[in-house]
Amino acid sequence: MGSYVPSTKEEQKQMLQDIGFQSMEELFASIPDEVLLKGSLDIPEGKSELEVRRVLEGIAAENKVYPSIFRGAGAYRHYIPAMVKSVISKENLQTAYTPYQAEISQGILQSIFEYQTMICELTGMDVSNASVYDGATAAAEGVAMCRERKRSKAYISSTAQPEVREVIKTYCFGNGMETEEIPEKDGVTDTEWLKSHLDKETACVYIQHPNYYGTLENPETVAEAVHEAGAKLVMGVNPISLGIMKTPAEYGADVAVGDGQPLGLPLSFGGPYLGFMACTDAMKRKLPGRIVGQTTDRNGKTGYVLTLQAREQHIRREKASSNICSNQALCALAVGVYLAAMGEAGLEQAAVSSMSGAHYLAKGLAETGCTVENQGEFFHEFVTSSEVPAEKILKALDEQDILGGLPLDDRRILWCCTEMNTKEEMDRVIRTVREVSEC
Repeated sequence: MGSYVPSTKEEQKQMLQDIGFQSMEELFASIPDEVLLKGSLDIPEGKSELEVRRVLEGIAAENKVYPSIFRGAGAYRHYIPAMVKSVISKENLQTAYTPYQAEISQGILQSIFEYQTMICELTGMDVSNASVYDGATAAAEGVAMCRERKRSKAYISSTAQPEVREVIKTYCFGNGMETEEIPEKDGVTDTEWLKSHLDKETACVYIQHPNYYGTLENPETVAEAVHEAGAKLVMGVNPISLGIMKTPAEYGADVAVGDGQPLGLPLSFGGPYLGFMACTDAMKRKLPGRIVGQTTDRNGKTGYVLTLQAREQHIRREKASSNICSNQALCALAVGVYLAAMGEAGLEQAAVSSMSGAHYLAKGLAETGCTVENQGEFFHEFVTSSEVPAEKILKALDEQDILGGLPLDDRRILWCCTEMNTKEEMDRVIRTVREVSEC
């Protein structure tokens, strides 16, 4: 923080005197002598800013940064408008936490309120919280929201992202919910199997649309079956896809969750990311985490406050369904700025470019002898299989500074395209795969 200035020795001495001590040793006299540090720490002398920069740049140079990326599987490289970094770099906004003192934190609270509003517009849902740690956490919290006294079983689609499925199971184990995976059929959730297994103990069903393999599910059919059984539908979504697809609300979802990373957050070696959560009005009092509300003060001026905190674990611990205690305020600010900068038209353009690019690449790879395994429509990810080992294909691409898709096994690769991938890059991938296949 540019305005941060440490206290001087004189200031420290004055503070000690003000509280009745003459030295630091006297202040900490109650600490047993045997645990006190004797002498100095065995660490090198401090470096100047320039020296530190050189060391860190040397370490960073060991990383390989790919100019062309065709890998997604839950984390995606999208274009981030320059204004996103400009706004979130303002030191009065650089916090990852929700402020408690609303009277002096109106800027942060307003940014969260705007974020919540845009998430509701994006998902079509009625209420959004201030965010949770990541998409997997959001999915697990969404499932936990649906638990009732007589309904404690969750069905999870096996076509959802593997890591998300594992986190949901971990949370369910902790809160006593039973889980079972819905098998895959033709690359999507087996709805007939699901219909035959839904019963009075079912609390919810979790599906991902588009699913892990990029294929579009059939959420309306799932929602109809789930609601007929008296259960809830928790729907995981890629937020960029909502630029051109129906909202979770239009499909009939009760809870919409996902990872906000595609919305203005860089890959950053895995984080920090953000999990978004939104739900119907009927579910709002089960929504975990913070919610920022808009109100007016006694003078009629608009103000922002933390609201509906009665469900928080630190207030109603014995009745809480979640122990989430924080949110990703800085990441939420980035998402809000990204959505404001892109607007409806920009988000649609990003989605169309991503989807059209994936279909162009899929067609080109099919012409090299690869088989596109997606039997239904897909968004911006798809799976290919080939007689050529996946490792051989990815190694050839790596030699050209291209990060290829994610290997699913020895012969199958999960590819991804976004608006960042040019036609020239895709042609290079196709040409390289063809050359490898002909060897």
